[in-house]
Amino acid sequence: QIAMKDLEIRGAGDLLGGEQSGFINDIGFETYQKILKGAIEELQQNEFKALYPDQEPKPKELILDTDVEVFFPTDYINNVKERMVQYQAISALKTEDELTAFGDALKDRFGNLPEPTLALFESVRFKWLGSSLGFEKIVLKKHKCICTFEASPESDFYQTTAFQYLLSKVGSLGKAQIKEKTSMEKHKLVLVISEVKSVENAIQLLKRLQMPTVA
Repeated sequence: QIAMKDLEIRGAGDLLGGEQSGFINDIGFETYQKILKGAIEELQQNEFKALYPDQEPKPKELILDTDVEVFFPTDYINNVKERMVQYQAISALKTEDELTAFGDALKDRFGNLPEPTLALFESVRFKWLGSSLGFEKIVLKKHKCICTFEASPESDFYQTTAFQYLLSKVGSLGKAQIKEKTSMEKHKLVLVISEVKSVENAIQLLKRLQMPTVA
């Protein structure tokens, strides 16, 4: 409600359209949204913990930062508040069936999905896949996909069968390697894949890293 009131007072500009500006343009709308959401949750769990005694810590949600256009165009959903509602709705989806039903509902109301919105749907699937593989952040820019593992290098996660399978399949991705990076005195393992053509291509590549399900 505060965010919507702020939009009413200052105007939305191109925040939710194809043209973004300033800080949000530099980091991407979704990353900005996740940073804001994370900051609020951190305040609730720390400085203002007494005001939220019954609130359980929430699991981290994967951050996807991409230079691919993934949004609801203003000429598709021209009402700012309605676009906000739809962004919130799609971010809450958990399954492919829910995403399909959501897309059908959009088509009924607004017509066929434009390219940036189709890409938005693919980005949701990409995030689900990334989370299932143990990533906390994926950067897909300039035809390079950088996937950061959530676990620290000392974690037992790297002894699991799932990670060992992932490791055995990295060579099948083409120009790909796993390396360690240090950021703000924290060590993380990252998977770097070069020559990634699109979100769809990235999904196809990461699917190779998933262990086959046993029927």
